[in-house]
Amino acid sequence: MNVYWVEQVEADVPAGNSWMGPREMVRFGSFRFAKRRADWRLGRWTAKQAVAFCLNLPSDAEALIAIEICPAASGAPEVFVNQGHAPVAISLSHREGRAMCAIARSDVRIGCDLEAIETHSDAFVADYFTAEEQHLLGNGADRLRGIALLWSAKESALKALHEGLRLDTRTVSASFESECPNTQGWGQLHVRYGGQVFGGWWQQGGNLVQTIVTDAPCKVPIRLPVTSVLGLGFSSELAFSAP
Repeated sequence: MNVYWVEQVEADVPAGNSWMGPREMVRFGSFRFAKRRADWRLGRWTAKQAVAFCLNLPSDAEALIAIEICPAASGAPEVFVNQGHAPVAISLSHREGRAMCAIARSDVRIGCDLEAIETHSDAFVADYFTAEEQHLLGNGADRLRGIALLWSAKESALKALHEGLRLDTRTVSASFESECPNTQGWGQLHVRYGGQVFGGWWQQGGNLVQTIVTDAPCKVPIRLPVTSVLGLGFSSELAFSAP
């Protein structure tokens, strides 16, 4: 199964809001704080770019009005095209002025997350990580990256479960390859929740860790060639109907 992803920055988002659908405009207007509005706009723009590319739809601002990303009852994002459900599943994350969208077939549960590599206390690790996860953590820079990676993997799995941080993070347990042996820069990871196992991938870009998980086996994530100041230039054959 193929999973696709794209990342955008605030400079990629148009100045106006003419690309938002009616329900999105209502949601956008409900946010009180500028940072929340900026993060939300960036995430929606990124998701719409991914959906338009994968469904072979126009991506100009006027055409994007027909694509709406609305929250389900669980809070997870759902995709609508011309007010009908689109045959895709997406997950969104944003951090430090960047947004990431992962996208797959609609019958797949998917989660993605961006996490910064930064200092955390031992109390944080004890409170939010299982004993098995704590055993995986090393020291120094490797420990900081490991904390970010485990936390990101947990966040991705909780999104795929449509639960988010409503669940105790210790109910999901993540493990990962310590290096990225894949030629495309991705390493594998796994997250367990009860009897369910989510497989996925991780990579590091600068001070950020990216993770993507799905409830079905997936190949190395494929970056979409959406025009961006980040210079995305990867191409692929999109085939959501194929396993």
